[in-house]
Amino acid sequence: MYIPPHFKEEDINEIELLIREFSFATLVSIKDNIPWATHIPLELITNKGAQWILQGHIARANPQRENFETNNDVLVIFMGPHTYISPSWYNHKNVPTWNYKAVHLYGKVSLVEGEKLEEMLRKLMAHYENAHAEKPQGYDEISPRTLEKDLRGIVGFEIKVERIEAASKLSQNRDTESHQSIIEQLKKMDAYDAKRIAEEMKKLKR
Repeated sequence: MYIPPHFKEEDINEIELLIREFSFATLVSIKDNIPWATHIPLELITNKGAQWILQGHIARANPQRENFETNNDVLVIFMGPHTYISPSWYNHKNVPTWNYKAVHLYGKVSLVEGEKLEEMLRKLMAHYENAHAEKPQGYDEISPRTLEKDLRGIVGFEIKVERIEAASKLSQNRDTESHQSIIEQLKKMDAYDAKRIAEEMKKLKR
């Protein structure tokens, strides 16, 4: 990912927070010399050596899985909040742009089966059920017949993260007056993630 120096995010805690909050990611690999992408939720865990590992699953019918054993290099993209920035908010004439936060993780993918896959699915379901459902459903409430059928239709995997790239483009290259003006204008808007980006900009030390 191209990241100008003033937009490079190096705070590992900020990077981890974004991954956990915006966990519906884009998994990219190369199949038949063509980029292939799948949109899926991924869970970030750390092993005893503090290495980052992403866990997830895709449909067995998804051709992307065929490449996991022949070319296991993958890229995972986590897109955080983002919004349009109008040049009318600066104290000088300029061009429009877009503010955003994003993380790219590069690593090696390997397949996961059996009890480990079931454990992953239990954790994934519990995470999102507890976060989103008024009356969360447990994994064991799913009928064995349904589980058996669905498990045959998916492939589990882990990605050992080898490289991290992160960008927080929050108008760091603007003067203090323009920076504050952008924040005030974004706070008035409902489009995209305007108010969230305004909050992220306020956190910057200028």
